[in-house]
Amino acid sequence: MRKLVLATRNAHKVGELRAILGAAGLEVDLVGADAFPEVPDVAETGVTFAENALLKAHALARATGLPAVADDSGLCVDVLGGAPGIFSARWAGRHGDDRANLELLLAQLSDIADPHRGAHFACAAALALPNGEERVVEGRLRGTLRFEPVGSFGFGYDPILQPDGYSVTCAELTPDQKNAISHRGEAFRALTPILRDLLV
Repeated sequence: MRKLVLATRNAHKVGELRAILGAAGLEVDLVGADAFPEVPDVAETGVTFAENALLKAHALARATGLPAVADDSGLCVDVLGGAPGIFSARWAGRHGDDRANLELLLAQLSDIADPHRGAHFACAAALALPNGEERVVEGRLRGTLRFEPVGSFGFGYDPILQPDGYSVTCAELTPDQKNAISHRGEAFRALTPILRDLLV
């Protein structure tokens, strides 16, 4: 069985990709970056989700000698020209402060009416092989931004994005329900046939 490493130390993300690959009948031994504690995290210096995903995937493939998958994602708001985009995790200034990021975004959009609150979650998933070969796919989840956060599932901007066709936010969906429609799930599923072609 081929070993594949996912550029994250988030066990939830590893489990999500493992489930997607399993459902597709693709047998790979998937591990997270925490299996290689000596490999440092990669600075996300790209200006697109795809560039950041490729930076992380190539760095991990070089460091481990294994095929590597990485993703980068964020929220893109129509009236903000696609922002916060790649800055989603540090929109309020400090990386990973979900509450501050969400509160700042809501304040910036406080006078924007419902018809103009369109947004989408975007995700780029990249595969890099030790020989330098690469592939990138993307996924999206369109929706509308609420005025107040609702729901206790998920993280980041999940409590304010209501997916198109739903009456609840992403944070009100169960993890399984969200994975079925999410931008990350869509990107990982699109990557599956590429993994099958290149790894099996």
